[in-house]
Amino acid sequence: MSTLSIDLNCDMGESFGAYRIGQDQALMPYITSANIACGFHGGDPAVMRQTVALALQHGVALGAHPGLPDLQGFGRRPLQISAREAYELVLYQTGALSAFARAAGSSLRHVKPHGALYNMAAAAPSLARAIAEAVYHFDPQLILFGLAGSALVKAGQQRGLATAQEVFADRTYQQNGALTPRNQTGALIEDADVAVGQVLRMLREGRVQSVQGSDVALQADTVCLHGDGPHALDFARQLHARLQQEGVRLQPFTSVQA
Repeated sequence: MSTLSIDLNCDMGESFGAYRIGQDQALMPYITSANIACGFHGGDPAVMRQTVALALQHGVALGAHPGLPDLQGFGRRPLQISAREAYELVLYQTGALSAFARAAGSSLRHVKPHGALYNMAAAAPSLARAIAEAVYHFDPQLILFGLAGSALVKAGQQRGLATAQEVFADRTYQQNGALTPRNQTGALIEDADVAVGQVLRMLREGRVQSVQGSDVALQADTVCLHGDGPHALDFARQLHARLQQEGVRLQPFTSVQA
C-alpha cells in the first residue's frame, strides 16, 4: 500500500511596517510550503526578505501570495477588477517576491492567490485564466495552487501548468465545493480535533462533509493552515503531530505528484 503524502502550506509574511500579523517564526517548523505576501494585501520589502530567509532556514518551499491592493481590508474584500488587471497584479507581485528568492540563492516553487482574489478566481473563469496566464508567462515550471475543483485549477491545467488542489483544515464547505464565506456563521472550524478529522478524511477518502450534510468529492494535494488566528500555533502542532502519527509523509507538493 502506498504511503499517503501531503503538503502543509501557510500564508506568511503578512506583517508590514509597524504592524505584526501572524506567528511566522513559530509556525515555520510545522509547514512544508510558505505562501509569502507580496506587499499588496500585506507584507513589505523588509518582511518579504526576512520571510524568504526564514523559510529557507527551515527547508520550506517558497511561494508567491499575490493579493488585491487592499491593505485596509487585508485583501479579503472583493474588488471589481478586469482580467487584464488580475494578470498584471499577479505578474507584478510574483516578480517582486522572486527577486528576493533569487537574491537568497533560491527560487519560487509555486503561486497561490490570496483572499478575495483567490475566491473570485475560483468561481470566475476569466479571472482564473488571467492568473494562470500570468504564472505561465513568468515561469511555466511554477505550480499554481487553487481551491480543489475550482475554475482556477482548471485554468491552470488548461494552460499547461502543474496545479495543486488545495483543501482547508479549518474551514467548512458548501455542497457545491466552495468554502463557506467568512461572514457566515460556521465558516471556521474552532475544534482542532474536528479539523484534524476533516483533513484525514479528505486525504484518505477524497471527501468532505458540507454544512448541508452531503459529501463533496475533492482531491487534496495541499492543506492550508491559517497562521493569523489566536490558536493557529497550537493547531499547527496538533495537525503536524497527528499526520505523522497516522503515517502521512509531509513534504512540499511537486509536479511529480500531480
